Amino acid sequence: MYEFRDLFQWDRFITPTIIKTFYSFVIVLIVLFGLMGVFAGLAAMAISPFLGLLQILSTLVGSAVAVVFARIATEFILIVFRINEHLGAIRDQGTPR
Repeated sequence: MYEFRDLFQWDRFITPTIIKTFYSFVIVLIVLFGLMGVFAGLAAMAISPFLGLLQILSTLVGSAVAVVFARIATEFILIVFRINEHLGAIRDQGTPR
């Protein structure tokens, strides 16, 4: 785990440890907005059942797509940091000629 003093040094990155918490936060937001959309669709069904059902379905599909894109974005960030670590290891084991 990182210490407080690691925040002021540039030898180690803190993003790989924070990204999982950030992903969980984004998932919670997606679920909350999805629930709001579903409830709004249920309320809209009182006015127009077809449009209310369409709103509910589009909210569910949109939420699923948002979860997938959030996962892709966080994995991309983690991959970039892993590439950096692997390149550093390759650099450290190489000998200058």
